[in-house]
Amino acid sequence: MTRKPWGVEFTAHPEEVAALRHAVRLRLVAWGLHELVDTAQLCVSELVSNIVTHVGIGTPGSLGISMSGTHLRIEVRDPDTRALPTLVAAEVDAEGGRGMALVDALADRWGVRLHEDHKVTWCELATGLASPDGRLGNPSVARAGALLDVYATLRPPTCSYDRGLGRVSRAVAEESVIDVIADFLRWLRTHGGDADKVLDRAQMRVDS
Repeated sequence: MTRKPWGVEFTAHPEEVAALRHAVRLRLVAWGLHELVDTAQLCVSELVSNIVTHVGIGTPGSLGISMSGTHLRIEVRDPDTRALPTLVAAEVDAEGGRGMALVDALADRWGVRLHEDHKVTWCELATGLASPDGRLGNPSVARAGALLDVYATLRPPTCSYDRGLGRVSRAVAEESVIDVIADFLRWLRTHGGDADKVLDRAQMRVDS
């Protein structure tokens, strides 16, 4: 899977945060990084809100996401080189800095790069990938993803299959999972198998 760097320009405004969160969700789902969506969205919210609060509404900025080795890198750029993100201790009653405390807790690492006419605040999240262009390291997850891709072409689920992405979306995948399980249970019963016992054994393997 190729995960090319992606970016978008924005104007700092509270309402813009939701749109940027949505854009990040779409990009990460397309990259197969579903597990990072919520964390990445929180980091983006805090980094962009930092600009809104400490640089000012209407400030031009840009958001970029890319792979840094096997980490997901999030970068937010703005033109103010003086308003630097800082951490504030939890017991301090100050408003500023708490957003970066959340980023510090969620990200593996973060920092700020200063340039002559702008700064870039960045953070990186571990993906669990074996390589930047690979699938998630868990082989059972990779096998399931490959099976669902094939299964959706053999028996398309009731919701639409997005062939443009070359794989199933999460909603389509859930429908395909149900279809796969149902078909295997019918196969077991047809051949005299105990479907309930097989489901119990499968659940034990998932929990182990």
